[in-house]
Amino acid sequence: MSNETAKVKLIMDLRARGIRSTAVLEAIETTPREKFVSEPFFDQAYADQSLPISCGQTISQPYIVAYMTEQLGLNDRSLVLEVGTGSGYQAAVLSKLCRRVFTLERYRTLSMKARHLFEELSLRNITTIIGDGFKGWPQQAPFDHIIVTASPTKVPKDLVEQLALGGVMIIPLNQGRGKQALFKITRTQNGFEQEKLIDVRFVPMLEGLARERKV
Repeated sequence: MSNETAKVKLIMDLRARGIRSTAVLEAIETTPREKFVSEPFFDQAYADQSLPISCGQTISQPYIVAYMTEQLGLNDRSLVLEVGTGSGYQAAVLSKLCRRVFTLERYRTLSMKARHLFEELSLRNITTIIGDGFKGWPQQAPFDHIIVTASPTKVPKDLVEQLALGGVMIIPLNQGRGKQALFKITRTQNGFEQEKLIDVRFVPMLEGLARERKV
């Protein structure tokens, strides 16, 4: 199956699984996922599954990318912080739906590779930084939306405080006993409202900058 045929099937499958936003589906359709996967997996670029990338990390399955993006509720004025740049695929999708994406990664290797891809694809509304996701990006806060692509055991206090009033965070949280769930956190006048969404599986969220692994 060619990538174009697989892409059409993927979009149909995402619709069938409940992704309703035409804007999100269009962003998925127009983002070349094959650019973000490792060479041995080019022929699986549009399979609805996560795939391994450098530094022991993964590129999320398209359904999860679409679902998390839809839950953010973006508009063309949104300022978004992504914690965990990874391959850069999620940031590339977000960039087509909002004003600006600020994406943070603890692995220098991944951050630099993603930055080169953003330049190659002329995604000029993405800004990258190498840093600790638990600390967020206070210099650019507040953010209308925050999306976290690794799983901590609890919501990082410094990070959630960088949400604007009315802002939304989508984050996978470790529930113990090998289980994780995706949560939607909304900042209100009275604090933070938390809603459990679906069960997920992400790599653990770790503090500090990473020691580089062999690519």
